[in-house]
Amino acid sequence: MKFQTTTLRTRNSISLSPLRCSVVLIGLTLACSAPSWTARAADDITNAGDEIALPTAANVSVFASGLNNPRGLKFGPGGFLYVAEGGTGGLNPPCVVVPAVGPYTGNVTGARISKISPQGFRTTVVDNLPSSQTNADSGSLISGVADVAFIGDKLYALLAGAGCSHGVPTVPNGVIRVFPNSSWSLIANLSKFLMNHPVANPDPEDFEADGTWYGMVAVGGDLFVTNPNGQEIDRISPTTGQISRLIDISTIYPGATNWQGPTALTYHNGNFFVGTLNPFPIAEGSSKVFKITPTGQITVFRGNLTTVLGLAFDSADRLYVLENTTGRQFPTPGTGKVIRIDSSGNRTLIASGLFLPTGMTFGPDGALYVSNVGFGPPPNGIGQILKITVP
Repeated sequence: MKFQTTTLRTRNSISLSPLRCSVVLIGLTLACSAPSWTARAADDITNAGDEIALPTAANVSVFASGLNNPRGLKFGPGGFLYVAEGGTGGLNPPCVVVPAVGPYTGNVTGARISKISPQGFRTTVVDNLPSSQTNADSGSLISGVADVAFIGDKLYALLAGAGCSHGVPTVPNGVIRVFPNSSWSLIANLSKFLMNHPVANPDPEDFEADGTWYGMVAVGGDLFVTNPNGQEIDRISPTTGQISRLIDISTIYPGATNWQGPTALTYHNGNFFVGTLNPFPIAEGSSKVFKITPTGQITVFRGNLTTVLGLAFDSADRLYVLENTTGRQFPTPGTGKVIRIDSSGNRTLIASGLFLPTGMTFGPDGALYVSNVGFGPPPNGIGQILKITVP
């Protein structure tokens, strides 16, 4: 697939170079032909808060700010919200060059996990975690910590910006345990697992050796993680570090011809639900939510969705879907949405006008919390957590 040179306009002017890509940037990894961001000359970007236009709906407010590429988020002990951050990238070269978006450059430090108090104050749980970025032509888009999860009061994090191909040869992509003293240790080496257990039908023109890990949930004492690039969901034992594959989606949807990249992952009523991304240019309605049983049987649960990066169920079994970009062919600020789908398939718009949102969770107060400005333009520190009151 070839991209035509395109210009999209919001408050920022976005230019896209003609690059091939069958995976969308997820590392985020929407690892693709991504935009280079340039503020219009008429805009004053010294005040980052003025540059990030907020949705005008009364049910949307900024809960916390000052984040660096916020991604997955979960509530933990004491009602605090824990947020994975992609970080600030790096400059160290990789050992191998990833197609289309490479060479990545990385740093063994640069990413972090933040903790947000119930009053919205941010503190650092752990920093100096690996962070990397794609090449300048693809937007210098950043990967770091992709998601977090708790098993009891133990905090685990999913690394997506590490590994030799990302310019961080001393730390692989994987799952880490974070300790109360802010130290951490690797419990599962996902980079090594990919090397020894490749998926059946990857796309060789977009293959990422270290993966583009995105979502993580804790279920039954194990951790489950998604790799959009490889179209897989894997199980990790936090006690032994053993990794096994729940499902290889490429056996049904081959990566080179029908890529369905699993991103957001949740567990509800005994089954997993995973949202997908699809190749650029974005085709409206091309994404899905799959239902996957604990034994790896997959069916389409909901279709006609676009760029799904967040999923959550409420107590009435209604599904909430976070769409990163809608109505445009490439990632575009101000076009993200949250929609609700009931058991009959009826849809309700909950929030719109979001700025490249990348993660979503329910809070103990029944509100949705969304990572906003999850990737995109510099400067650092403009990432937000939005609070969305559900009608």
